[in-house]
Amino acid sequence: MALAVCLLFDPRSARRVRDLWTRLEDEGVHTLATHTHGRHHPHLSYAVLRTWDRDRVDAALSGLADGGPFIALCHGTLVFPRGRVALAPSLPADVALRQDRVVRALASAGADLHRHYGPGAWIPHVSVATRAPGAELPRVVKVVTDALPLEVLVDRTALIDTSDGTTWPLDGVL
Repeated sequence: MALAVCLLFDPRSARRVRDLWTRLEDEGVHTLATHTHGRHHPHLSYAVLRTWDRDRVDAALSGLADGGPFIALCHGTLVFPRGRVALAPSLPADVALRQDRVVRALASAGADLHRHYGPGAWIPHVSVATRAPGAELPRVVKVVTDALPLEVLVDRTALIDTSDGTTWPLDGVL
């Protein structure tokens, strides 16, 4: 089980990402729509925690300023090991600073961050496919590319338990 600090999208943007998940599922490609518990939200993760104290995490995050909503414009596709495919968003410059503040606050609260989310290691992405074998990648990339560019409005932040999808909204957009 992990706990993620996720940036969530307005309803229109979330629907557009879910539509992409549906097109990929129709092609036989596994996406977050059917992954594990099936309660995944379209999102952009700031941090994934392997261990944490929930009260300390809440206290650390409550002290951070609301940076306000922002637009992420997805221009391309990222392919990660084990067939994970994601949208590659361009972000306002201050979002990297926000992510850095979040992970430093979490670390100071004693949370153990997954190594891909530590200071200087973050690769912003919006997950779409969870297990696309190498032979399927050209087809996956074509489906994703046909949906681009994809503009999403980030309008809120939440803590999400990745084991069951339980979501705890946070105030503002960190």
